[in-house]
Amino acid sequence: QVQLVESGGGLAQAGDSLRLSCAASGRYTMGWFRQAPGKERDFVAAISWSGGSTRYVDSVKGRFTISRDNAKNTAYLQMNSLKPEDTAVYYCAADRSRAPLSTRAYEYDYWGQGTQVTVSS
Repeated sequence: QVQLVESGGGLAQAGDSLRLSCAASGRYTMGWFRQAPGKERDFVAAISWSGGSTRYVDSVKGRFTISRDNAKNTAYLQMNSLKPEDTAVYYCAADRSRAPLSTRAYEYDYWGQGTQVTVSS
């Protein structure tokens, strides 16, 4: 059973930084998604199995950085210059295939429980 355990969410003010962590029980392609109230779950960022490739949604480019520590089977999402519109529940996800990085939630096999990020203006 694959487990993904997230941590690092919380309250922040606009312009602040937060770092999310996702500890996995194995090594996978990892993604971060977010879901605001009343909205669909949207892609944020993904990183390949090796860590050599990354992908971001346009709205976070230059502000968020996805990374991983393969020795710890942990993925991170460093979020800088936070905006109120970044407020959402953030989910990490794992893709057991070695396919090119996907932005589609249905292509990920395992999901974390979610962590709330709230950014005030």
